[in-house]
Amino acid sequence: MFGVGQENLGNLKKNIGIPWIQIGIELKKLLEDTSYWITHETYSPEEIAIRFKHRIVSVHCFPNGNGRHSRLMADVIMESVFGKEAFSWYQSTMVEANDIRKLYIKALREADKGNIKPLIEFAKNNSKV
Repeated sequence: MFGVGQENLGNLKKNIGIPWIQIGIELKKLLEDTSYWITHETYSPEEIAIRFKHRIVSVHCFPNGNGRHSRLMADVIMESVFGKEAFSWYQSTMVEANDIRKLYIKALREADKGNIKPLIEFAKNNSKV
């Protein structure tokens, strides 16, 4: 099945986000919502990209690398959809457990509570801590 051996099929069913069987459904909803936001200019380009980033992480499409994937997708949206520069993300990969990663986690937690602004500001920050 798609190059995945039978012995690894169980790994596809493990997911810390939504139940694995709903990943396709939730991705479709996210893409439809994002298309609506873009078409109707519901949010600024930055907010659309960050809302997409935040929501795709909650879907948790992959066993590993969901944060990196979501940041890349936000950058692709900024560049390819809106013709704007990619986010700077504090010039960090957020891989190391340092002060920048702590700020990132704090901004993510705020977004989880519905306050997306700190995550937008984090993404736009070009300085190093």
